[in-house]
Amino acid sequence: MSKRLLALMAVLSGCAMGPDYVRPASPVPARWTAASGESAPPSTADASQDWRNFFPDPRLQSLIALALEHNRDLLIATARIAEARALYGIQGADRLPNVDLSAGRSASLTPTDLSPTGRQLNTQRYDAGANILSFELDFWGRVRRLNEAALANYLSSAAAQHAFRLSLIADVANAYFAQLELEQRVRLAQAVADNRSAARKLMQQRRNAGIASDLDFLQADNAFETARADLASLERNRAAAANLLQLLVGKQSAELETSLPAGRGLDQQGLMFHPPSGLGSEILLRRPDVLAAEQKLIAANANIGAARAAFLPRITLTGTLGTASRSLAGLFDAGSGAWSFQPALRLPLFDAGRSQANTDLAEARQHIAVAEYEKTIQQSFREVADLLAANAQLTEQQAAQERSQQIQTERLRLTEARYQAGVSAYLEVLDVQRDLDVAQQSVLQTRRLLLSTVAQLYKALGG
Repeated sequence: MSKRLLALMAVLSGCAMGPDYVRPASPVPARWTAASGESAPPSTADASQDWRNFFPDPRLQSLIALALEHNRDLLIATARIAEARALYGIQGADRLPNVDLSAGRSASLTPTDLSPTGRQLNTQRYDAGANILSFELDFWGRVRRLNEAALANYLSSAAAQHAFRLSLIADVANAYFAQLELEQRVRLAQAVADNRSAARKLMQQRRNAGIASDLDFLQADNAFETARADLASLERNRAAAANLLQLLVGKQSAELETSLPAGRGLDQQGLMFHPPSGLGSEILLRRPDVLAAEQKLIAANANIGAARAAFLPRITLTGTLGTASRSLAGLFDAGSGAWSFQPALRLPLFDAGRSQANTDLAEARQHIAVAEYEKTIQQSFREVADLLAANAQLTEQQAAQERSQQIQTERLRLTEARYQAGVSAYLEVLDVQRDLDVAQQSVLQTRRLLLSTVAQLYKALGG
């Protein structure tokens, strides 16, 4: 009979209330249409590589390493993992009996009118032993489901930290590329301002000599002031980009300048991404934010089982095994052994609907977690689709703008020659110079946008 009882207890303890977790179907297409087409040769930056291989610029590598070490938000996210790990350890401890050692002395004085012997009774007792503190027999898997939920919350925190880590890497790269772009644009604007200043002085001399008109001088003067305003605006943006990079890295700019290696120019990053033919959306399942959402769904699913188990009987065991004696000296004498065993059965009869409300709450949260998981996948799919389209279109745009810059350079050379020959007015030279300035600035902007898109693809495809 005892063997059958033990077998029954083993079977019951292997049961767990509530639904078993089943991953929801992916609510997005199987692949991105923008990523289909002929297979491209391997790129210099494969999305499956570590970030050190993905970003070859040594200065950028150092900045990312510093950010991963000193960024305050990342430190908070890492501490969240330790918090979730500790909570998981606390919950996991409930699956095993808690045993402690105790020793104590109790004394009492019973007055005459309460003593069964009719005399004043003075008693004392010494105890020492091991205690099992209210251990629950997990017949219905309530404790196991709670432990499963705690584990999922821990894994969700770890995945969320990984997601933030990828975002930080991409953000540092974007800020670095923006800083490089603005530095080159400032140098370009400074050169334009210097040229406008020299042209203004030359035009003033020509006006004084009666060769140029007042209108030509005013046009040159206006071009110089416009160049000064553009330069001041770019310098302001460059300072803001440097401050953002400093915030992400968590170090002061003075420290960065003295400790970082030399970097590459914006056109020397060697950062490219060629999506393989038929890139499948199942790659999204490895994204850490998707993993975090799924772990939250697993935890919500496990909490349903724990809530349903509250309707069933709960058996707890409390016991003590040790020695007891009237005197301290006789505590470990022969025949002083003592034990107590106190099993308890608790069957809920009426709780004013609390258990049912807890079950409804767990099921509602599970529905929310399913919707959030599916929403995360949909947002991830859209993010990758946008970036794949941007990667292809910006590549074409950059090639067209570089060709436009070459055309504007040749056009300026011919226009200046025509002006020197007296065939065209100085206003025409200024117009062509402005067109060339816009073309050069556009090339830098598009080049930075393309690099930022590739950095975002690194994050969007899960690193």
